[in-house]
Amino acid sequence: MTDKKPEIAPELKMRLKAGYDRDWRKELRKSVPIKERMKIPRQKMPEREAGERNRDFGEVNRGLDLEAAVREAQRCWDCANPGCVAGCPVSIDIPSFIKLIEKRDLAGSVRKIKETNSLPAICGRVCPQEIQCEALCNLKKATGVPVAIGNLERFISDFDRSEGTVFVPEPGRPTGKKVAVIGAGPAGLTAAGELVKRGHGVTIFEALHIPGGVLVYGIPEFRLPKSILKAEVDYLQKLGVELRLNFVVGKTATLEELKKDGYDAFFIGTGAGLPNFMRIPGENLVGVYSANEYLTRVNLMRAYDFPAYDTPVIRGRRAAVIGGGNVAMDSVRTAKRLGANPAAIIYRRSRREMPAREEEIKHAEEEGIEFHLLTTPIRYLGDENGRVRAMECLKMELGEPDSSGRRKPVPVPGSEFVTEVDLVVVAIGQSPNPLMAQTTPDLRVGKWGNLEVDWKTMGTSMPGVFAGGDIVRGGATVILAMGDGRLAAEEIDHFLRNGHR
Repeated sequence: MTDKKPEIAPELKMRLKAGYDRDWRKELRKSVPIKERMKIPRQKMPEREAGERNRDFGEVNRGLDLEAAVREAQRCWDCANPGCVAGCPVSIDIPSFIKLIEKRDLAGSVRKIKETNSLPAICGRVCPQEIQCEALCNLKKATGVPVAIGNLERFISDFDRSEGTVFVPEPGRPTGKKVAVIGAGPAGLTAAGELVKRGHGVTIFEALHIPGGVLVYGIPEFRLPKSILKAEVDYLQKLGVELRLNFVVGKTATLEELKKDGYDAFFIGTGAGLPNFMRIPGENLVGVYSANEYLTRVNLMRAYDFPAYDTPVIRGRRAAVIGGGNVAMDSVRTAKRLGANPAAIIYRRSRREMPAREEEIKHAEEEGIEFHLLTTPIRYLGDENGRVRAMECLKMELGEPDSSGRRKPVPVPGSEFVTEVDLVVVAIGQSPNPLMAQTTPDLRVGKWGNLEVDWKTMGTSMPGVFAGGDIVRGGATVILAMGDGRLAAEEIDHFLRNGHR
């Protein structure tokens, strides 16, 4: 599956043009000439000291203050043809919300960003802006250093929450139509927010006891505090979204049974909760976790907050995390905070090929995480009690690029070695949750278990049933899931008003 080429919708182009020509924006542009804007350095995100933060689960980044945010906003050229908007999966009017910060109209900036993004505090923290909106920033093309769009998004959403009067847009005129959203992850939350703003009745059915999906069980507190997620969900409920928790669609009720309850359309955003393993000897030993289980125990079930919460999790003395993505970084940094020393990444390629965000790799390095690159495990060794005590690894070298464009790792003959470990977390990806497909035979499924959709509409093989996020993409990013949810909401709205698409 490939992502669609970034483009700006025609109606958004018109809005951008209208905003660009406003008098106050002309005055802002004159107040600081472009040559002066180009000299302003990117404002550094304040961070907690590594030696302090790697012992607790407090948030690492502290956020920009007002003066730093205004200064960063001044770096934006307010381009007539902003590449950044084309790089945003949820089509935020980026120049407008940034220029409103520069103007110090923070309430106006909040309203602007919430036109298309119902979860800005989350996006500002976990989205890979460096490969999306910031990658296409015109300032980056000129100077190599883009506007810190993600940091500004976090700033304005945190301002909204700190004021104690979160801005809630007026919902659309009620249509009398009901939509069931299955899964309260980023795709489902986004779809729900967009649909309720269009006047439809929306109920989210969530299997867990807390909404958020991967946002709550997969991302650690030090990257995304649960209080932030709760505030975003509370906002959606104020918009009018209904939440039904501990409800497993496919078990508690099937999709067909929900149809009989009067739902007119459906959005499936059940994620990719099925962990992948390497299928090597010893994976069933005690102390070998999937990243999914490990992070769920620590994040959702609060094993890190022992003894207030008595969820069991092995606190390894020597931890190894297999993989090089963001989930691997989350897992190894969690293990470090729970007392592992060393806590190491085992990755079969070089640092250059790591798919994790550069910021997450940097933070891990600062916190004392070891990186064993061009290395892969080939078996785990256990003690007499069936607990992992060591792993045998093989050194690798890079060959020709594979289908992903990264150079393929090739084993180095005779390079085997054994290293002591008592905790292993396997973070090599996950597959879509199979329950919906198993209980809804008319849904067409791809070879990897993903629901097949029309990428122009996010419609599935069943009329009136749409899907998005990891259930269709496999393991992907939060913002791509949100983009799917927003597109699906537009198409569901059209379907409900016109009966077809």
